[in-house]
Amino acid sequence: MKAEYLLSCALVALLGGTAATAADTAATAAAATPAATQSNDGEIIVTAQRRNESIQKVPLTIQALSGDTLSKLNVTTFNDLLKYTPNVTYSSNGPGSGAIFMRGLSTGFAGNQSSATIAYFPNVALYLDDQSMQFPARNADVYMADMQRVEVLEGPQGTLFGGGAEAGAVRYITNKPDLQNFGGHIEGSAGGTVGGAPNGSFNATINIPIIQDKLAIRGVIYDDHRGGYIDNVASNFTRANSDGGNHYFNNGGVALPAAQQSNLGQYNNDALAKKDFNPVDYTGGRISAKWQINDNWDLLVAESYQKMDAEGTFATYPIGSDFQTLGKLQTTVFTPSYNKDSYENTAWTLNGKIGDFLKVVYTGAYMTRHIQTQQDYSNYSRTGGGMYYQCTGGSTGWGNGTPFCYSPVAYWHDSVRNTHLSNEVRVSTPDDKRIRLIAGAYEERFRIDDVMNFDYKTIPSCTATLIASSQVCSGSVQTFPGSTANQPGVEPNNTAFGEDVQRGYDQYAFFGSVDFDILPNLTLTAGTRYYHYKEFEVGSQFETSPASCLEVIVCSPNGGGDVNIDANNDRVVYHGFKSRASLTWKPTDTTMVYGTFSQGFRPGGFNRATKLILPDINGVDQLLRPNGYKPDTLTNYEIGVKTDLLNHRLQVNLSAYYMDWDNVQIGFFNPAGGFGNTSFVTNGANFHVKGVEAQIVARPFRGFSAQLGATYNDSKQVSSPCFISNVAGSTSFGSCITSFYTNGVQTALQSPFGSKGSSLPDAPHEQANLRLRYEWAGHAGIGYFVSGGASYTAHTYNQPSTYPTGAGVLIPGTTLLRYRMSGYTLLDASIGMQRDAWTLSLFGDNLTNSHASTFTSSAQFIKSEVIIRPMTYGVKLGYTF
Repeated sequence: MKAEYLLSCALVALLGGTAATAADTAATAAAATPAATQSNDGEIIVTAQRRNESIQKVPLTIQALSGDTLSKLNVTTFNDLLKYTPNVTYSSNGPGSGAIFMRGLSTGFAGNQSSATIAYFPNVALYLDDQSMQFPARNADVYMADMQRVEVLEGPQGTLFGGGAEAGAVRYITNKPDLQNFGGHIEGSAGGTVGGAPNGSFNATINIPIIQDKLAIRGVIYDDHRGGYIDNVASNFTRANSDGGNHYFNNGGVALPAAQQSNLGQYNNDALAKKDFNPVDYTGGRISAKWQINDNWDLLVAESYQKMDAEGTFATYPIGSDFQTLGKLQTTVFTPSYNKDSYENTAWTLNGKIGDFLKVVYTGAYMTRHIQTQQDYSNYSRTGGGMYYQCTGGSTGWGNGTPFCYSPVAYWHDSVRNTHLSNEVRVSTPDDKRIRLIAGAYEERFRIDDVMNFDYKTIPSCTATLIASSQVCSGSVQTFPGSTANQPGVEPNNTAFGEDVQRGYDQYAFFGSVDFDILPNLTLTAGTRYYHYKEFEVGSQFETSPASCLEVIVCSPNGGGDVNIDANNDRVVYHGFKSRASLTWKPTDTTMVYGTFSQGFRPGGFNRATKLILPDINGVDQLLRPNGYKPDTLTNYEIGVKTDLLNHRLQVNLSAYYMDWDNVQIGFFNPAGGFGNTSFVTNGANFHVKGVEAQIVARPFRGFSAQLGATYNDSKQVSSPCFISNVAGSTSFGSCITSFYTNGVQTALQSPFGSKGSSLPDAPHEQANLRLRYEWAGHAGIGYFVSGGASYTAHTYNQPSTYPTGAGVLIPGTTLLRYRMSGYTLLDASIGMQRDAWTLSLFGDNLTNSHASTFTSSAQFIKSEVIIRPMTYGVKLGYTF
């Protein structure tokens, strides 16, 4: 195992080193972890308002963990972080395949297929220093090595951080080069997973002053291997009488006999069956250089690279693909599955002063990200939509001979390239003046290139020989002629459906904020941001159908599922102002009371195509599905108190908020419900969200600390939108659509928008965590420590209230069934010792070995549960020099 090899080498190197004295360690530790994160009394310094200030002085709810705390808690990925950040949830299909939500501001999550093209933008911003790393449904899973701190800013941050921070922001702040001290840190760990494979990690940091006080470089490398724990068990796939496409065969809806199936109906996953199917590796590094140009100006340049390789699937199946009952850590996958995600990011920051009055910061970054994802989709073959591409004869449209079905083994493959360029200039006045100003300008260019193929067509691909012999076969689909394409031309033979799309936006913005000390202990803060988005989408959607593909080499576009997106003229401009105001009162030097008003938004977007759906009793379609959707907005009202008592032995921060979330963006897919066989996004209901939050830190005696975080969050839908018929000539034109007809049979329309009084998904009412740590000195200069933590998340749902329930459903007709996800509690602990430059610890995470689901869905047309990683344990050794 590569990570274990690196760890072994690191330990050998460490054991051969020379231990530093305690005084040397104290001096060089500053080089390994700069003190800018924390003041001398342990208080965390943040830049949430684009100024360096104590977290206790910022008038909004912030959760922050220093780099030292992250190391002590063994936090390296976002999933690790979640245990210590209540009011933050994460719906995910695995590493690098999820969306972050804050304060329950979610309308649900789905599978990652096509997400680069059809998913709306996140409403929580993710930053690596000053570079936005967010992406629709796939935020970059930044590995936390050599971090100065992580900041979680709750509520709208639109004034200073823009449209992506509608609900909040997560900021990864890296350590910067130290111009004075040579030093570094090496750390390695090894351990195991209960029911799974071994784990191993290694990271090393070094800081080198090239020219004392003038030029320094800092580098970090890391390699983390996390062993798999889900077993892909051997399974057959037997076509069943309950399969949704049997109606094609005109035989009473039963499955075809083995003689009318390829391979006599025998399909299995024996070649892929294995234990510990889902290992993940994080490999990467960062190098930065800081140049102190003169007393007033400095330049920082940083280059980051990360490669994440997640194999297999991180979802377990309670019921396997052949309707067999599976164990807690099992799945049945029939095709190779993986998510390979890498990024390179170059960032630069110029800091300076103009005279004694004006500070200037110019920062920019350019990122390139590549994603290659493939997942099994064989369970789709039990639906009518899947069998349409695999069976011929009968009423399938693929010839009129005796029905015959080919292999059900299927998958989807997504290839994504993302680029992100941003530039920002900020100027600010001194922090010690009665009136303090910040103003700036921001510009960015965001692009996504997506090639998404659904590879479940198993009807034979046409050749000249097959066509000449009149054997039923299908041509290969192609990008729409004349459309913009990343990979123009013919798609792979087994591609049944997909898209080749480019989307993105150009934005510029201007912002300003002023702090005015009305009295020495009473401050008014007000700010606004003007934003201007130019958004676009071009490309094509392609589809296999008998009308255009039967017995031809290459399918011809038929104007149905084949769409020239360029012709839709998908271009739009969004612009406006979003503002913020706070009133802060300090009745004492250690107490602050505040009230904050803030606004946030996120841009709208486009669907791949319009479509007429929901026919009335006369067969006239009632709805032309929208070609796009508009921005949604959030208004936040928050009050809070922050106290620092008993000579820093007790900190109590309390806050309460009330938010209006309007015109909420919601994605929908329900072929069985009459909405067509492709996903689309529209604007839905309005919600009121209210909650309270508490953060308490106690240090009652030397060496002991206790930290508690708890939230209560409640959301309520306050409007009841509906789909209004927009097709002239339909019986419901201009009114809410309440039903539709299929072959003369009336079906009530189940609204996707939810009902008044219902709650948002991914929004547990209660979340809490408790951390305890005790450090004490022993003999011979050895220090000891013991720590423990507990976190609790209450139950929630994965989709809105009126989505079809998944309870008891074996063959989903949609990827958006609604499931209840039970609450859970996690326990962690560690114990260790420290002497001079060395630290040794034993740790265990998820000590109760919970298998609770963090995301239950029907994303791959089968009930699946993305469970908490089972109990892990190990030993970690670190050396600071």
